[in-house]
Amino acid sequence: MMNAIWEKLTFYWGYPFVRYALVVGVLIALCSSLLGVTLVLKRFSFIGDGLSHVAFGAMAIAGVLGLTNDMPLVMAITILSAILLLKTGQNTKIQGDAAVAMISVGALALGYLLMNIFSTSSNLSGDVCSTLFGSTSILTLSLGEVWLSVGMSVLVVLIFVLFYNKIFAVTFDENFAKAVGTAADRYNLLIAVIVAVVIVLAMNLVGSLLISALVIFPALSAMRVFKSFRSVTVCSAVLSTVCAALGILVAILAGTPVGSTIVAVDIFAFFLFSGIGHVIGGICR
Repeated sequence: MMNAIWEKLTFYWGYPFVRYALVVGVLIALCSSLLGVTLVLKRFSFIGDGLSHVAFGAMAIAGVLGLTNDMPLVMAITILSAILLLKTGQNTKIQGDAAVAMISVGALALGYLLMNIFSTSSNLSGDVCSTLFGSTSILTLSLGEVWLSVGMSVLVVLIFVLFYNKIFAVTFDENFAKAVGTAADRYNLLIAVIVAVVIVLAMNLVGSLLISALVIFPALSAMRVFKSFRSVTVCSAVLSTVCAALGILVAILAGTPVGSTIVAVDIFAFFLFSGIGHVIGGICR
């Protein structure tokens, strides 16, 4: 049994698209998990869902314009939407959650409408399904898209590491951070922009509807066992990359949708860590 699985893995490893999928998938999972801890603690978990729907609408616009490489346009629109959400959330007339809901539903509806009106594809339902659930997108990446994903992922990790202390301060006590001279609004903006970049990268991995799972589950799983910000972040990063790699390999071997398989592995890890946390009562470090 194990020999057969190993032979199958070795066979598929010979194909470049499998190697591309594994590298990009692990890097995207790493970036998502780093931001996930901050978003969960700041109660911004739903913003990932909203921005993913914006990215779906942006992809529809890129398709209407006939762009062969839609990532720059999608990233620009998603980053702009993240900034607008941040600014609108500070407006008392439209609360943050209402703004997310408006942009989320509006972008999803307009995107699907544009795809129906202007689509030249003979398999519209397949295109929509692939975009929403990432069924095969990660396995059709070009070398250029791989390098772009790698570059943006490395940039996200570097920014998180360099500004770790500031992000930590803004995450736990924004008012205190402002009182001691930290430009909290600027770092909130930085977090919003990074989230938008990760959302666009993650669309190829799990699709626009499942991105929130990639952001939330590793962070919540780590919080079941660990209690400090640093230990939760490290555990979340390790767990997310392992789950992503395992999910991609299982999807390739079993022929299941990549995005759904990764999320299923994340769900299993969450219940596993919940059980471990219940038994040991949390590790305080």
